Formats: sequence, structure tokens, C-alpha cells
Amino acid sequence: MSAPESKCVPLQLQSARSMILHGSGALNPETLQSADADHPLTEDLVISHAYPRPQLERAAWTSLNGKWEFAFDRDAAWGHPDEVVFDRMITVPFAPETPASGIGDTSFYRAVWYRREFDGGVAVPGKRLLLHFGAVDFRATVWVNGALACTHEGGYTPFHADITDMLEGNGPQQIVVRAEDDASDLEKPRGKQDWMLDPHSIWYFRTSGIWQTVWMELVPPTWIGQIRWTPNLERWELGFQAKLDGRRDDTVKLNVRMLVGNLLLADDTYHVVSGEVHRRIALSDPGIDDYRNDLLWAPQSPTLIHAELRLLNLRGEVIDTVRSYTALRSIGVQGDRFVLNGRPYPLRLVLDQGYWPESGQTAPDDDALRRDVELVKAMGFNGVRKHQKIEDPRYLFWADSLGLLVWEEMPSAYRFTQESVERLTKEWLAAMQRDASHPCIVAWVPFNESWGVPDLPDSPAQRHYVQALYHLTKTLDPTRPVIGNDGWESVATDIIGIHDYDDDPERIGRRYGLDEVQRTLFKRERPGGRILMLEGQEDQPIMLTEFGGIAYSPDVQGTWGYTRSESAAQFAEKYTNLLKVVRNLPSLAGFCYTQFTDTYQEANGLLYADRTPKFPIEDIALATRGPRSASDRQVEWAWRERIMNFQRHQYLVPSEDYRTQDRH
Repeated sequence: MSAPESKCVPLQLQSARSMILHGSGALNPETLQSADADHPLTEDLVISHAYPRPQLERAAWTSLNGKWEFAFDRDAAWGHPDEVVFDRMITVPFAPETPASGIGDTSFYRAVWYRREFDGGVAVPGKRLLLHFGAVDFRATVWVNGALACTHEGGYTPFHADITDMLEGNGPQQIVVRAEDDASDLEKPRGKQDWMLDPHSIWYFRTSGIWQTVWMELVPPTWIGQIRWTPNLERWELGFQAKLDGRRDDTVKLNVRMLVGNLLLADDTYHVVSGEVHRRIALSDPGIDDYRNDLLWAPQSPTLIHAELRLLNLRGEVIDTVRSYTALRSIGVQGDRFVLNGRPYPLRLVLDQGYWPESGQTAPDDDALRRDVELVKAMGFNGVRKHQKIEDPRYLFWADSLGLLVWEEMPSAYRFTQESVERLTKEWLAAMQRDASHPCIVAWVPFNESWGVPDLPDSPAQRHYVQALYHLTKTLDPTRPVIGNDGWESVATDIIGIHDYDDDPERIGRRYGLDEVQRTLFKRERPGGRILMLEGQEDQPIMLTEFGGIAYSPDVQGTWGYTRSESAAQFAEKYTNLLKVVRNLPSLAGFCYTQFTDTYQEANGLLYADRTPKFPIEDIALATRGPRSASDRQVEWAWRERIMNFQRHQYLVPSEDYRTQDRH
């Protein structure tokens, strides 16, 4: 069976809804299908990675994570599934470089192949069956029962294909995936993936092939394909966009029902025009700040607005239902400050590479993603800068649900060519489209440290590229700040991000004191040996977006950091002294400490790679945020009590008295 070549459809708006409301995974056991007798899908495996697209969630879905047949194609010699010799097994969604995949081969290979079967009984008459891939690095080709289903390029963004017409009866159906990922290709977005055989300096092992969840879902002939939420706090309303996919039907309507807890905010039905809905949903403004604050999203009170979307036919019958969520919050810059919900908000971020020792860029399970968010908050930070990685939507879901700010950063390509420009721009726009509805995301970062634009000071073309992507990002999302090139050599930005690994707190204090900022910072200082501003204004918010990098590890020979401590006690002292200076600098709108965890040879994490703190986590938190005021504790515990009461109501947690726990 064959089919004409087709392109995979990019999957849009991978956001999330609160697991606090709906539980972990929201699985319907009837939708769990075994792939075949030899490689069954276990319920534990499916639940462990949870629903992969929680902001556009349907009940009928099936995970294809688990055992697949696998083959290396080291020279990319095979072009068709019939040529491949599958000689081993792999555990999806873990990359073959990782131990969790069951392979752990970190050598060079240009292509890899996957094959598995699933039960055709998962299909339902009158429904369409969509096959989804969370991320495949770098160039994917997918066949179903020998027919070409789709192709996709880009290692960090999702795609899907409608495979309904490729099914053959109700018996076993075969999926084959080819992933081409040339380690020597420096024109593709690759982030921290090393082009050398072994990790060196600040680069790590490669991530080849499938590294996020593979799954299927059933949809009606006309279905809700994309949604986007845009909060507008000034008007006390939510912008809402929806696009339908599948068969064109101009008679359908879309019902939107929105709630916070049991409080109904809206229940409206809209005509679908040309397959789209564009509406501004005005909410009843309570007026007084105390009442307003109960509805606003912030790290200390991450209130989510849950939505149910129902597509109705001409007779008023429901033909498609999805669950989603959004939040009311505003972000921006005013003068030299970052503002959240109209108030100055000091940013305390930590740099997060997003790697795990056994599974690379793929989290071991959904609990690991949640735990990372909880650990960041427990260490006193209110946000993360996700460094050189477009993170799994499940992480963003937990950041939304638990209250953590996220800077999203594009993984860099390292050459400046027409090919690299086109590839990076295309994938950046796809990433933005996937994540634009997440309340947690508060900044976009297209470039880091002039990677991919190495001649920025002397090349007008490279400056135009950075400026163009800055303005394109602002065009597609005018609601968030954009940091055009984080670190130095800024040519277009809303926040001046500076990378400075000076290990002397006194020098840091002098360099970023108010007088020095105004007199010499942008004229004479060269942190990292680079000029800070090429073009732009100097009265924007200033942040230390990389600093610290203090290493501590018992393994002295095999690890490194920007500076090193000889003991855990010395590490704690250095961190505490540095943070005491940085967090009290009035010239800074915030900071981002390097880094969250040790990552391979980098030993400059606050936590070891297994997420164990290097010194007591309550001491890390105290150093990060400083002494806490009574009002801070009151706000935190009021929110915690609200969440715990709601969870008890949902029978998700026992009702023990959590007030007896440590309140540090």
C-alpha cells in the first residue's frame, strides 16, 4: 500500500490543565490498547508520562510509549522500511544515547529506525485516528502499513498525521519511523548537544530520534484543532481563538464554559466562521483589589481558570469535547522594573538545563517534572530560565499549576547561513505557537550569547537577523518581554540580560551599583570579554541572567565549574555571600543563578544530578530569597490551605494536619 508524500501537521498549543482538578493522567482504561502480545502497553507506563497535551485534552487517547523495535543506520544508507534490519529493542520515549532507553549508545550515527504494531481495534467507525509525536530529533519520516504518513523537520516541536485511511482492517497495524540526526550538522537548532564524541566544556551527549511521548487520539470528522488564550488584565477579559480541523462544516457552534473552582465565569456559545472563532470573553470585574487578587495568577497564588470546550452540530448535539485552562495575569516592563499584574516583581530565577542522568532530555516520568518545579520553589526561586531547550509541555503544565515563572529559550544553531536562519526561525515560531497560552511563560529568548551569530558586532546581516526575530516575536506575541540576545552584544531587547561569572561578591556589588551602572557599565565593563550593548537603550531593566556557576563535587578530576569549592560548607558559604550581594542590588530587576542541578561534567548545580541538595534546602532558600517577612508567610500559607482543602475535596490527598510540617 502506498500514498503520495505528505507533510506532518505541526501540533499546536501544547499547554496544560490542572492535575489538582482532574488527577494524574486522566486515563480512560477502555482506551488503553496493547500494541501486541510481545510488547504490551502497561497502564503504569502510560500513566508515568501522563497526558501529553493537557491544554487540549480529549478522553479517548492511547499512549504508544514502551518497547519498539529499533535499528541503527550509522551512515543513513536505508531509505525505506523494507531495507531495514531491526536487530534490537528500545524503550520509547527515551533517546538511544540514554541508559533509560535500554541501549545507551553515545557514538555517532546519522539515522535511527523504529517499528512497532498497534491494535487496529482502537479505531472507531465515524472517527478519525491521529498519530502524534511530542518531539523527534531532527528529521522524521513516518510510515503506517507501508504508506508514507508524513515528514517533519525540527527536533523540539510536535507534529501529527491523520492515519485513518492507512489502516488495514481491525488487526495489527504497523508504524515505522526514521529519524535522521547528523551530529556534525551545525546549521540545525541543537542547543547543548555536542558535536564531539564525548561531552566537553558546556556541551552534553546528543539526543537522537524520539524523545517525547508518542500517542494516538480519536477525533470526529470535524474537530477542535487549535486554541489560544490571551489574558488582558486591563480590560478584565480573556482573548480566545480556536481553529477547527478536518471536514469543513459551517453549521457548527462552539460552546465555552469557564470556571474557577465552582465559580462560573462564562458559559457562551459562538458561531464558527470559516473554521475559526475569535472572541474576547469579558469577565465580571469585582473591582476591589482583594477580590480581584483571588482570580489572578502569580507564583504565590497560581489560580487557574478551567475551560470545557464543546463543538455542537446543527441539532445542538456535542460532536467534540476538550478540556483546557488559562489564567488572568499581566506581565511586562515599566521603566527599569519587570512587572507582574501591574506591580514590580523582582525575578529570582535559576538556570535549568533540563537533563536527567539516566534519561537525558526526557524526564524519567511525570513525577520527575513535578518534582523539579517543587524543588525550584523550595530553594527560594520564583522562576527558571529553561536553557537551550524547548521543554516538555508537561513541565510547563506543572509550572502553571504550582506557580513558577518560565523564560523560554530557543536552542541555538551554531552557524550563520541561510539554512540555519530558515530552520531556527521556523522552529522558533512553532515553539511559540505550542506554548503561547501558558500563564507561566513570561519571556521569550530567541538567542543566547551570540550563538549562531558569532560576528554580531561587525556583521549588519547578523544584527538584522537578531532584530528581525525580536520584532517577529513581538509581533506574534506583544504581551511578553523578549530578550533578543541574552548575555551580551544586545541589539534589540526589552530586558538587558548580562552573563557575569566574577566570583568576587565585592566586585559584583561595585560593578552593578547604581553609580557604576550609570557611569561605566555600558561604556567600559566587558563581562565575558564582550560589549554589553551594540544598539538600544540603557534605561531598560537590567538582570544578571547568568552568574555564580560555583562547582562542588567529590569528583574533582572529571567535573568543572566557573569556580570551585573544596567542601559543601565552603560551597554554602560562597553561595550565601554572593546571593546576599546580588539580591540587594537596587540596579537589578532580578537575577538568574547558574545552575539548578549538576549536568554531566558540569558540577555547578545547587543540587547533584540526582536532585539531592548539596547543602540543606532550607538554607539554600534563605540565601536565595533572604529573610521572609510575616506577610510573605501569610500569603503562602493561605494559598497552601486553599489548595489542600480543594485536594481533600477531590479525594486526592489525605486530610492530615499539614500545619505541623516545617514552615521554613
